Parts: sequence; structure tokens; C-alpha cells
Amino acid sequence: MKLAYFDCINGAAGDMIVGALIDAGADAEALQAALARLPVGGYTLSFFKKSLHGVGATRFVVEVTEPQPERHMRDIATLLVKSELPKPVIERAMRIFHRLAVAEGKVHGMPPEQVHFHEVGAVDALVDVVGTVVALDLLGIEQIVASPLPLGSGFVECQHGRLPVPVPAVVELVKNVPVYDNGEAGELVTPTGAAILTTLAREFGPLPRMRLAGTGYGAGTREGKNVPNVVRVLLGESEEPGPTAEPAREDPEVGILETNIDDQNPQMFEYLMDRLYAAGALEVFLTPVIMKRSRPGIKLTVLVPPDKQAECQQVVFAETTSIGLRYYTAKRKVLAREIVSLQTDFGTIRVKVARDMGAVANMAPEYRDCVAAAQAKGVPLKHVWQAAIAKALATPQLKG
Repeated sequence: MKLAYFDCINGAAGDMIVGALIDAGADAEALQAALARLPVGGYTLSFFKKSLHGVGATRFVVEVTEPQPERHMRDIATLLVKSELPKPVIERAMRIFHRLAVAEGKVHGMPPEQVHFHEVGAVDALVDVVGTVVALDLLGIEQIVASPLPLGSGFVECQHGRLPVPVPAVVELVKNVPVYDNGEAGELVTPTGAAILTTLAREFGPLPRMRLAGTGYGAGTREGKNVPNVVRVLLGESEEPGPTAEPAREDPEVGILETNIDDQNPQMFEYLMDRLYAAGALEVFLTPVIMKRSRPGIKLTVLVPPDKQAECQQVVFAETTSIGLRYYTAKRKVLAREIVSLQTDFGTIRVKVARDMGAVANMAPEYRDCVAAAQAKGVPLKHVWQAAIAKALATPQLKG
């Protein structure tokens, strides 16, 4: 399994994480092409090498060139969906922003959907988050581990005034994460950096057993007094034994919300679904039904983790004409799953693999990867799909 270990020598920020991944070999041109699919303008990207305490690192810079509107969680969700980036990229970026919005909302005493992102209209945060997810995908990273986080000290000026370091949102985000003081003053871990790592990392601790294949350094804006202000990423193959015979997992109970709607503009359902996913929904689907007086309608069904049920209920009442809904819990079994990046004649295609007791139960190529490859190569979509399946069937690790 391809592993990335983030060694947060002097903290972590979104631009440092992206810089480290570019330095480790993520294709900068492919990264820029992916970021160009975001329907956001008014900024430029650049990256260059920089030496900090004698350590060569890559600095990733987002420069805002035009005024940006205030953006809330729902605006971020809409931008991500409209980008038509691969679904796994969108889902991971959504998870990071939702975690950040929940933390900010708790600090400021408001629902996550009312939080607005301060970093120049969220352009910095949007590029850093999506850039991180895309770069990890380009490198084929399947698992992430991070070191304990040095948080810094002192005060920082922000839109809310002078705040102590670490700022309240970071304190909220790093709950249950090992942290320490490395003697450096200033804001070492930013909210965006904390949201990325605490969402994606499976654990925080020492370097796990791995066969090292590469490394990269991402530079920050500050000059560390005693420690180079860099994030180091170590890439390699994990040598830890994996769960080769994992049975179907009995998941915790999942909440189900339902309501029938027969008097709403159907164009509004797309926006409703975006907001529900941003609020933490696991799945949202619409079923055509015949309601009283033979009126055609839509049954909205939302699968939610129990701790996201209240937020999703608020979204349903805010964004639909419904005046009541049903809710109940259900048990579910979930097969162990993984995403495997495979090299085909049409480029890299990700395939979702589900296993039961170690045996492959199902494989499905990522649809948007196949579409992008078909468009780039000028071939029928079915040819790319078939090539991905053929490659998966011929891959030894997928024959178990």
C-alpha cells in the first residue's frame, strides 16, 4: 500500500502541504490543469525552490488578483460540484471543508452552513485543499500518517481581531491529536492545514514501518528561528500487514431521513443535494412516487451518520417545501474497500475494489477518470472502461 508520512517539523499549512507533494514528484502541470477546472477566477499560481536553514523546499503560492466574494460552505460545495473533478477528489475536499466549517461554527456559535471562510474569499483555502487532494491522487497515495503537531505560541491578527496561538479553530480541529511546543513562536498550524491533516490522516505518531521511495519539502512563508519552516513528506510502500481477510463490517447504525415532495421546482434538487452532502450526508437519492390525488412527486431519502442528523434535517427544511419528515435508524453491512490506481493504455484510471474475507467481491473503474481519458485520447468511453477492468483483472494484488 502506497503511504505518505507528513513530518510536520515546524507546523503545517495548506500551501506547505501542496508544496511538499510537488517537491516529492506530483506533476505540477497536471495539478494546475486540475485546479483550472474549479469555476473560480481572480488568482494566479506559482511555485519555486527556496532554501530554509540549508534545506531546499518548494514554495507554493496562490496570489489573489481580483476581489473575491464572501463564500460559505454551500458556495464551496457548489463550486466543487460544478468543477467536474473526479468524484473521489470532490468527496475528500468536501469532507475537509465540512470539518473546517464545523470547527469554525463551534468556535463562533453558529451552524456550519453559516460559516464564511475568511482566506481572501476562500480562494487560498479552496486551492490548497483541492490541490492537496489532487496531488495525493497523482502520486497514487492510498494511506496517510502524520507526525505530532507543534502548535506555536503568541498572538496572530485576523479578521476577528487579535487571537491567541493556536487559534480557537485549530484547537477544535486537533482534539485527540498529539501536539507539543517545539520552541518556535508564531502560528505554526493554520486552520486549513489542521483540517487537511486531521481529515485525511489515519493516525498521528512516529514514522510507520515503510520501504522509503521518495521525499519532498514544502516551504512556508515564515523564517523559522531554530527550525526550518518546512513540512516534509516521506513516500513509500507500507510494510505493515493489511487486513487480508476482513469480513463484511457491521457498521454503527445509520440515520435515514425521508420526506415526500410534490410542489417544488425540480431544478432546486441539485442544490439541495449539494448542501446535504456538504452537511455530512453519506448518500442522497430521489425516488419518483405517486402521491395523494394522483399527483406525481419525489421521495427524498438521506442517509446520515447519527451525529449529522440534526444538521441535515435543518438543510431539508431550509431548502425544500417540506413541512415534515420521517427519521429512523437502520443497521448496515459494509465491505472493506480500497481505491487502486492502475496504469492503462489510456492513462491512470482509479478502480474501486470491494473485498469480503480478502476475496475481491466487486471492482468498478472511476467513471470520471474514464470520461477524462476518453476525451483526452479521442476514443469511446467503453474502450477506456474495458481497459481498466482488464488491467484490474490482470493485477496480482486484485486476484485474492
